Amino acid sequence: MQDKDKQKTNSARGRPRTAPGEIYHIYNRGVEKRTVFENKADYYRFIRCLYELNNSNPVEKTYISKISPDVPLPVIRKEREVVVDILAFCLMPNHYHLMLQERMDGGITKFMRKIGTGYTNYFNQKNKRVGPLFQGTFKICHITDDTHFRYLPYYIHLNPLDLVHPDWREGSVKEVTQALQFLEQYRWSSLLDYLGIKNFPSITRRAFLEDILESPTDQKTHMIEWIRRYGVELIEQITLE
Repeated sequence: MQDKDKQKTNSARGRPRTAPGEIYHIYNRGVEKRTVFENKADYYRFIRCLYELNNSNPVEKTYISKISPDVPLPVIRKEREVVVDILAFCLMPNHYHLMLQERMDGGITKFMRKIGTGYTNYFNQKNKRVGPLFQGTFKICHITDDTHFRYLPYYIHLNPLDLVHPDWREGSVKEVTQALQFLEQYRWSSLLDYLGIKNFPSITRRAFLEDILESPTDQKTHMIEWIRRYGVELIEQITLE
């Protein structure tokens, strides 16, 4: 295992060289922490990007460049050749988290460039704005530590608690059952599909993590433990924020 300080890196300090089969935590937020998902249409758009732009084959140019939000999204009829496996994800109003396993050499860079370009151009055109939408290039952490690997999916899926229980990171949530119920109703992550509730099942490859996360019942139990017992010290070990 590598030292955690050496694992974490961002665009300012250079990037780790990605490799097929390896797993990475990807994160980025809106420039100046601005909102990047303003409504349901934006969330749906980004999630569709996660599916359709995960493709080494050429994507229709209009999809990545100029698309009116009033025009139905094009359907990519060519067979996809995915460049990454999306293991887990969560979209928040001003940022996103992805847990990715690279499929082919350079796959993460190719995928994230498409995502950044495609979604930013959509958002800018829809809102009649120009300029970057996200804070530079995406942040990336190579997952080589067992603790980081096991806890990262839970951390990603717990992020929506920031919207209703911002103190969850200090382990001070009193109504744990209500917190879990909120997470089970939050659509913009991969949690529901892991819990056996069909949401966006085509986005993620879940078999890899399901052996570790165990059954939906086990996952709920572990998430309750997370909320009750795990505080900021452990979270600091696994977050890029």
